[in-house]
Amino acid sequence: MVLDAFGGPEVMHMDEIARPAATPGNVVVQVAYASVNPADWKAREGWLSRYFDYEFPFVVGFDAAGIVAEVGEGVEGLAVGDRVVTPGNQGMGERGSYAEYVRAAAERVVRLPDHVSLRDAATLPTAGMTAWEATIDVGQAATGKTVIVNGGAGGTGSFAIQIARLAGARVAATCSPNNSAYVASLGAERAINYREGDVYAQIRDWAPEGVDVVVDTVGQGTFVDVVDVMRRGGIVAPIGTLIPEERTIDPAKAEAAGVTVIPTVSTFPNQPRQLRALVEALADGGIRTPEYTILPLDQASEAHRRVQDGHVRGKILLEVDAALDTQG
Repeated sequence: MVLDAFGGPEVMHMDEIARPAATPGNVVVQVAYASVNPADWKAREGWLSRYFDYEFPFVVGFDAAGIVAEVGEGVEGLAVGDRVVTPGNQGMGERGSYAEYVRAAAERVVRLPDHVSLRDAATLPTAGMTAWEATIDVGQAATGKTVIVNGGAGGTGSFAIQIARLAGARVAATCSPNNSAYVASLGAERAINYREGDVYAQIRDWAPEGVDVVVDTVGQGTFVDVVDVMRRGGIVAPIGTLIPEERTIDPAKAEAAGVTVIPTVSTFPNQPRQLRALVEALADGGIRTPEYTILPLDQASEAHRRVQDGHVRGKILLEVDAALDTQG
């Protein structure tokens, strides 16, 4: 699925372009499933131009699970035929994973245990690594701490709830009423209904002594007064949305409350460690995948419409070649 110019979901279309080559330090992965993330539609609209120069025709897609098809010079520990998951190289400006093949830096390609399906693994990279960055690396969630996840039913929120629980923390999550049972199934003690009543009053009722960590997957001004319900020494990890002129937490208010606000994105140096930890946790049963819907690759535009609407429960995957998935 390529785009020849920036625009809405309709600019993506099927086409044939050259297969990527395995350059030194990289591998080429034959894609079984690509995961769809909010960052994908932002890439499609050109929001990532500040980070890299697009080369058209461009292929969107950060995440892929599949089979190693080619190994570049200097790569160790990976071989043709290995079942793997990767965030690919789209974040570096290369063509992404909505394709039969994608190139990926070898250090960010993780082999999968035999019992982990490619479709399950495809949910992990962007959403899981971002959740790990916010919850563990920034938020320092741990036993005895309380964590609020704003947007618990989305892909990143689904992982953040589970990662915080895996770390031993108590967790509550905001969601709509129809997602209350879902976030509870992921380990949230309390579903905070953001559509009815006072959100902060519900949080105080759950954690009267204050919250230690806030992972905000929504942004857009939805949680700017959360410092009012936090303990001194608390940490807020708002995940970057790239939305211009977004209303954010007042720095003076946060300082007065003794709360640290650390804007958060997934970072290349941390991704290899985070993805390995996610694969291990999934394989061992410490976490499970978010709920996901599978659409064929040629319905990528429809997937973008759903994700851009902002109310997808869990994840959407694009099926590129299901036959590669020997576990499914």
